[in-house]
Amino acid sequence: MWESSPPSSLSLQQGEVHVWRLVLDAPVERYRKLLQPDELARANRFYFERDRKHFTIARGFLRLLLGRYLETNPARLTFSYGAYGKPSLDGEQTLRFNMSHSGGMALYAVTQEREIGVDVERIRADFTSDDIARRFFSPSEVDVLCGLPSADRVDGFFRCWTRKEAYIKATGRGLSQALDSFDVTLGPREGAALLRNEDGSHERWTLVDIEVGPGYAGAAAVEGSVSGIRYLNADDTY
Repeated sequence: MWESSPPSSLSLQQGEVHVWRLVLDAPVERYRKLLQPDELARANRFYFERDRKHFTIARGFLRLLLGRYLETNPARLTFSYGAYGKPSLDGEQTLRFNMSHSGGMALYAVTQEREIGVDVERIRADFTSDDIARRFFSPSEVDVLCGLPSADRVDGFFRCWTRKEAYIKATGRGLSQALDSFDVTLGPREGAALLRNEDGSHERWTLVDIEVGPGYAGAAAVEGSVSGIRYLNADDTY
């Protein structure tokens, strides 16, 4: 599934999505020197050094990756932010991207001319309480989750969580959009799908699960149909 040798040049076909996986354990200095002052300030707000390092590497690699797609100096890229914080590239109207990182793992999703969101979560059984599900999931999602066998509950919770997070990141509304205002699938034998949303446009969104690796859950949400997905492992050439 995951291509171990990234291509030397990057291009996207119509409707294609590239998903990149990066383990955040590289030397941090290479990435720090790519960041702008506002990004360094964001990194320094984290209390723990590990979190500062992970943010710096994740953000620096985003610049390297976008620089490869656009064939430009990654340090010179400038970003704009939507009303709820979703980043986009200044002066670039076609390339769309999103990123997420958790527990030392980062995912990046890149496509053309359509909104996209991605989420990765380290699986934690202690985070999957009924109280959290009832607080954030829709009533129908809670019913499905509570109906799962106990052995499937943790995976079901994170299937739901990552699909919902990917969707709200794709819309650009983030957590300003109530997580219980739309429904996603979460059963072990159901494909990833958006079942209902506030404006009735759920059929124009594609949800996909991402097999990140043991101990992680991941998902992406893409506006419109998807012609193909490439799963690419990052390495030191990027």
